[in-house]
Amino acid sequence: MRQPLFGLLDVRSSSRTLIGAALTFIAISAAAQAQTQTGSILPSLSQPVFKVGTAKPIPGWVRFCGRNPAECAVDPSEPATIELTAKDWKTLNRINQQVNAAIEAKSDQDHWGVEDRWDFAEDGYGDCEDYQLLKRKRLVEEGFPHRALRMTVVIDEEGAGHAVMMVRTTRGDFILDNKRNAILPWHRTNYVFIKREGDEGMAWASLGRRISPTMTANQ
Repeated sequence: MRQPLFGLLDVRSSSRTLIGAALTFIAISAAAQAQTQTGSILPSLSQPVFKVGTAKPIPGWVRFCGRNPAECAVDPSEPATIELTAKDWKTLNRINQQVNAAIEAKSDQDHWGVEDRWDFAEDGYGDCEDYQLLKRKRLVEEGFPHRALRMTVVIDEEGAGHAVMMVRTTRGDFILDNKRNAILPWHRTNYVFIKREGDEGMAWASLGRRISPTMTANQ
């Protein structure tokens, strides 16, 4: 028996509806993926790092401050955290990736002939803290408040001292790192957080009870 015409039309209409819905879903998924890759979607809210006291800065930082006092000064009129926007998030991702790609890793001993030196990696070479200092300089030039961009010392997955930059925001504290291009909430890095720059003066903020490394990179 031949199927009634209206039955065929209903089947074809339903098929077109399903195909249209599937294509719409694919388009939305592709757009969301593209936005994620370019860092234009804001990250989820997360808890900030808990400060447990004060700490002494790394000696290399103290020497860096002697050469670059403006980089270490704290301006209390600046916000200690930023209201993170989609534009800010995209800028953070862009600067992080650009600097990571532009710098070739080199130990302080090979680069400067000393054990531990903090400096801007503007000559194309540097170790962990040099990457972060250059990122911070460029972000400040983009309009980010210096006070919300804090140099931070951690113990990495190999048990060695490592420097990263913590961006303090109203959505949580996020980490810029030369070991990866993805910007992660601090608690997803698998690092042990030791201390970071303070946002009230020269004293640093203690973030844990582990013994602090004397250097931030061993290679």
